[in-house]
Amino acid sequence: MLRDCTNARGTPEACSRAGTRLHFLAMSSMSASFSSSFHLWRTLVRQDLATRYRGSLLGRAWPVLLPLLMLAIYAFVFGAVFRARWPGLADDDHLGFTLNLFAGLLVHAMLAESVGQAAGLLVRQSNFVRKVVFPLPVLVAVPLGSAAFHGAVGLLILFTVNAVWGNGIHTSALAVPLILAPYIVMLYGLCLILAALGVYVRDLVQITGAMITIALFTSTVFFPRDMVPGALVRVVDYNPISWPVQAMRDAVLRGEWPVFTEAYGMYWMVAICILALGWFCFDRLRRGFADVL
Repeated sequence: MLRDCTNARGTPEACSRAGTRLHFLAMSSMSASFSSSFHLWRTLVRQDLATRYRGSLLGRAWPVLLPLLMLAIYAFVFGAVFRARWPGLADDDHLGFTLNLFAGLLVHAMLAESVGQAAGLLVRQSNFVRKVVFPLPVLVAVPLGSAAFHGAVGLLILFTVNAVWGNGIHTSALAVPLILAPYIVMLYGLCLILAALGVYVRDLVQITGAMITIALFTSTVFFPRDMVPGALVRVVDYNPISWPVQAMRDAVLRGEWPVFTEAYGMYWMVAICILALGWFCFDRLRRGFADVL
């Protein structure tokens, strides 16, 4: 294909055509590789979900029943027992408190389910690690896919309950994918880092569990940012789940479109940096996986 260019008599037009062909072939190869990885990832996520509920009496109904059960428990405990009130809502608006709490817990659940499994993932799936041709980054993304599925089911329940008994349906809810997109990118980067380090440092499983709990109580899941004392505001702001929690509450429950300004751009920048760092660490450390496992 490059014969016309390497030949001394080759014309600039021939070189240009050859370069165009090479570019097209490279793009086609990348597209085919991405498509193959995506189909493999989707298959593994389906298998993970099927295995999780296989043998149970209710089977595939559990992804819907579990969030409903959680919502009912929160409504009973915080509404009927503690009579909790969310700032900005009426004193007797216990459903509003429950929905605000449920929205925050949905975001945190994605972190807990994906990052919580990452540190020990490759150790548990060591048979895949020993296969030279298996794309391990796809394997790392499987718990994140399952977490995204459960999050989508929970969001559907949140939309429905808020539409029927809450503030109704808001068009600003269409912004939820834009809110969660950088969050998911960041979670994948964290999963890559923890999965790679977890092969060498087995204590990382316990450390990750503790960090996930800390992330829950230092974020805006249980309270709005306005309630945080001034000295601790930065702690809450630097928590990676605080911004998506608050933005999703505003979009789904209050009908407020998120302001895609500096904060959103900074969140994307941090997410991309974490993803790049995760990819770099995983690529460097994967060379010793088979020896350790």
